[in-house]
Amino acid sequence: MILPAGYSDDARTLWDVATALNRAAAAVSPKAAGLPPLLFLTDPERTPQPWETAARLPPGSAVIYRAFGAPDAIEIGRRLRVSTATAGARLLVGLDADLADALEADGLHLPERAMNQAPAVRRLKPDWLITAAWHGDIEPQTNGLDALILSPVFPAGGASASKPALGVARFATKAQGARLPVYGLGGVGPDNAASLIGSGACGLAGVGAVAAAFAAPSIRT
Repeated sequence: MILPAGYSDDARTLWDVATALNRAAAAVSPKAAGLPPLLFLTDPERTPQPWETAARLPPGSAVIYRAFGAPDAIEIGRRLRVSTATAGARLLVGLDADLADALEADGLHLPERAMNQAPAVRRLKPDWLITAAWHGDIEPQTNGLDALILSPVFPAGGASASKPALGVARFATKAQGARLPVYGLGGVGPDNAASLIGSGACGLAGVGAVAAAFAAPSIRT
């Protein structure tokens, strides 16, 4: 899909790289076929109105809603569900399967510490898209999972700020050695996304960079 008029150059760059990675991964592994090329991860502080970004994502993308126990999790989640449904994007919920059920989400995203929950979730929800975070320090548990999100590729903010960047070469080694499709997350933006082409990544994931790239254009008077 080529983005229509109204999208920034940064949005086009991220989408073009994400879809190129996705096509290359699908050509090598059937497991990558049908996965969203681009993942937008929400953050209560860095993306306070995530439904606005979700509404502008290209069809086929996905949102990972990380509520982190917020008291208005249901309200925000419902707004995200409307936005993703309108955009033709999938909605995953971080860790909370009950919240995912309540929102009629399309799947679940597990933190690295909880990736061993994937087989039980899969038994209950065979049609869900299930992903898990991975930082490359441990051998990932892959049973029940559809994909891993490996971070940080580059120096990053948020939860990945305390971890050393993998760099493209080490990311590629980890991604190509994994038994599942792997997304690149952490410091990935329009200026460096293309460096992941050929790394074995199945797509891109981001927080602030995706929110900024897919922000609504400013109205000039």
